[in-house]
Amino acid sequence: MQKEFYGTINDGIEISTYSFTNKNNVTMKVTDLGATLVDLIVPDRDGVLRDVVLGYETPQDYIDNTCYFGTVIGRCGNRIDKGRFTINGKTYQLVINDNENNLHSGPDGYDGRRWDVKAVDEAANSITFALASPDGDQGFPGNLQITVTYTLTDDNEVKLHYEGVSDADTVVNLTNHSYFNLAGHESGSVEDQILMIAADYYTPVRDAQSIPTGEIAPVAGTPMDFTTPKPIGRDISADFDQLKFGGGFDHNFALSPKAGTMKKMAEAYSEKTGIVMEAFTDCCGMQFYAGNSIYEQKGKGGVTYGKRHGFCLESHYYPNSINQEGFDSPLLRAGEKYDSETIYRFSVR
Repeated sequence: MQKEFYGTINDGIEISTYSFTNKNNVTMKVTDLGATLVDLIVPDRDGVLRDVVLGYETPQDYIDNTCYFGTVIGRCGNRIDKGRFTINGKTYQLVINDNENNLHSGPDGYDGRRWDVKAVDEAANSITFALASPDGDQGFPGNLQITVTYTLTDDNEVKLHYEGVSDADTVVNLTNHSYFNLAGHESGSVEDQILMIAADYYTPVRDAQSIPTGEIAPVAGTPMDFTTPKPIGRDISADFDQLKFGGGFDHNFALSPKAGTMKKMAEAYSEKTGIVMEAFTDCCGMQFYAGNSIYEQKGKGGVTYGKRHGFCLESHYYPNSINQEGFDSPLLRAGEKYDSETIYRFSVR
């Protein structure tokens, strides 16, 4: 493990990065700011090393921008309708920061905080970050203690293991918001990259505010069908209301009725580089976001990012599931353990 000074944020808070390399020359670099995945460097079919995640050059860039490149999202990922929910008869109001809703828990998210390094296992290429989220933080009840462990295996897997416990009933729905580009983070649009999503159903949204209707609808016969691999851009501009609402794909795919069972959620492939990424999770849902709203901005190495230069596969509970009776709930009872894992595995063909 190599620790390096990354920069400072706010009033001089020091931020560091931590790099791990496996026997196959895959390198994972993470930072204690937002428990963020900064670099993920993998060999392509010719052995050329390519960084396949979007990111920024300095920690202050992560604070100043709003795309959540590589960050851990909490206390609740995705959207909550009107930013409001009720637990045990008490209604809680969160900050409204996305149209009329709360997105990714509001502007004071876990992505903008420095996490503590709880443990490092150099033999296992593993690091655990910890964060204490007090009662009332972001508007949520309960003192929540959480950790996220990143592990880089010699099978070219990046494993993310989330754990947490609260002293009061609360909402917990953590995810990682990495933007992947399997041709390299500097290579432009991902619309020609091939994607398979292992879901026969998705959750349609009401309108452009992207709150699910409550329906769990089949993908068959619609542009939402990725059960057979296809280019991300093939149907992205189809005459289909769901795609018009989000300006492209930005939808939750229903992997299973309930969380808790590990399964393959997706597989992506770049014909240019031969890099394959398989993704697995024990979550019930996965938000596929095609980077429709990435605004022009400067990323790592002075690269300019723009619309659809990366795609996200965000594993979590369905959006607004705390308010939707038919969805598996992200309600964490006091004293119970939150425990979830997502894996990204890389290979070439």
